[in-house]
Amino acid sequence: MSSPSFNDVDVVLRDGRAVHLRAMHCSDEGELMQFFERLDPETRYMRFMHVVRKPHVKRLRRVLAFIPERGTGIVATIPADDGIDVVGGSSLMIGPDPASCEFAVTVTAAYARTGLGRTLMSALIAAAKARGLLEMEGFVLRANTAMLRLADRLGFTTSADPEDFSVVICRLRLDAPVDRLAQA
Repeated sequence: MSSPSFNDVDVVLRDGRAVHLRAMHCSDEGELMQFFERLDPETRYMRFMHVVRKPHVKRLRRVLAFIPERGTGIVATIPADDGIDVVGGSSLMIGPDPASCEFAVTVTAAYARTGLGRTLMSALIAAAKARGLLEMEGFVLRANTAMLRLADRLGFTTSADPEDFSVVICRLRLDAPVDRLAQA
């Protein structure tokens, strides 16, 4: 089963490379494991907020099973000799409050600073709105300045996590304008 509220789209990034965005599927487990293996240690740390050397297969399977009902997952793929390679991904998970969700986004170092992170986040915001959600939030390491800049540009407000000074909470009201720069 695939993620609701997302239609496939081909996107040309700032550097001229093309990626295909599509809903994440349960059958993507192998490609997502390979994606994890291609992430450099710093990217893994920024995404998971601690050192992760090996992918957590059971956790990935739970997320993939959870997505169709309580979330949305989007992957950015490119053609590869063995089919496709995942070069970026984003997801939202609806928590106990059915009007809000938590987001996550990850891009390989080879696709950093190409606009792929922004593209994935914009697609995720649109998917959240299509699901009728009112708020999106994410927990970002204070050291992850690229993600914090992106969140600011997309209209997220930020506040310190009262339980962990190294973490910033990014929140976006989904009934507010999506992108401040687009309106300037």
